[in-house]
Amino acid sequence: MDFLWMGNVKFRFSMDFICKSPFGRGLSMINRRSVFLCFLVSFTLSMLDTAEAARREFWLTPPKLESEESYMVPPPPFTEGIFPCSECHKEMRPNPTRRELKDEHTNIQLKNHAEKERWCLDCHDMKNRDKLRLVSGELIDFTESYRLCGQCHGDKYRDWKSGIHGKRTGQWNGKKQYLLCAHCHNPHNPRFKELQPKPPPMRPENIR
Repeated sequence: MDFLWMGNVKFRFSMDFICKSPFGRGLSMINRRSVFLCFLVSFTLSMLDTAEAARREFWLTPPKLESEESYMVPPPPFTEGIFPCSECHKEMRPNPTRRELKDEHTNIQLKNHAEKERWCLDCHDMKNRDKLRLVSGELIDFTESYRLCGQCHGDKYRDWKSGIHGKRTGQWNGKKQYLLCAHCHNPHNPRFKELQPKPPPMRPENIR
């Protein structure tokens, strides 16, 4: 009986079974060693393929979170002194009529964001201004605003969760922190302003 160690695993097999089978009976010692080496090489290659497949799965599969809808994010980028919204709105009677704001929030203008089809209460809850409202009616905190944006921007939401779109920091296979959409995009006017191109670098011979 022979033994073969692969890592921390001990395999036990019989060379008599391999070499005295109907197709291998009568093999010489040299042939027995050749069969053993072939077995060893084949087994090693199969183990390497398994390890490579596991490595690819680990690196290409984002780690599972405690909750599929929960992500570590920094505080939302509120304008100073504007949150909680209920400090002002709790004394106001909600007015669901779509209109131009002339008393408060006059600096907020919906642009480049389907402004003809959108209005404040499509995202902000009418009764609880400290919450955002999903199309399903579910109320969420501003720290989960990515779920609100993801209702329309599904492809960007998918890429954001995978770390392709936006910015995330942290450990590759551990905890991560994601920037919210609003950390880069103005939610009321999300299109980036045009950037003026920088001049080309100077040629070495022109540098003095």
